[in-house]
Amino acid sequence: MKNIFEKSISEELIARINNLNTSSMPQWGKMNVNQMLAHCNVAYELTYENKVSKPNWLKKMLLKTFVKPIVVGEKEYKRNSPTAPEFKIIGTREFDKEKERLIEYLKLTQEKGALFFEGKVNHSFGVLTSNEWSNMFYKHLNHHLNQFGV
Repeated sequence: MKNIFEKSISEELIARINNLNTSSMPQWGKMNVNQMLAHCNVAYELTYENKVSKPNWLKKMLLKTFVKPIVVGEKEYKRNSPTAPEFKIIGTREFDKEKERLIEYLKLTQEKGALFFEGKVNHSFGVLTSNEWSNMFYKHLNHHLNQFGV
């Protein structure tokens, strides 16, 4: 899987994001492009802003056991996979605002680099390696950019 901490990979993702527009239509799923961008921002909000409360011990144990291998592993997501409640975007979102936020989060992640993320605690999955962080970020964003044909 591509490494999101490599500048060329981040630039590739940003170029793909810049190919989106307000008329971009999904090839599957229910979200519109504005909602998809906001949805992709949630992973970065959880990482950098702690906007969502941490799961209780039981939920965290279940997440680490059953969800973590899917999220941080090498295997691509299937289309129409279930989404955690924290990631569901209801209502309208502003395209340009969400797009710019996502690009800024990508730049920040690339600038912080792999060493920053090595051993960093994820609020749902506990301690992750930089490779697991990279897989989680890249795989999720790549999945949704593919969803919108870019």
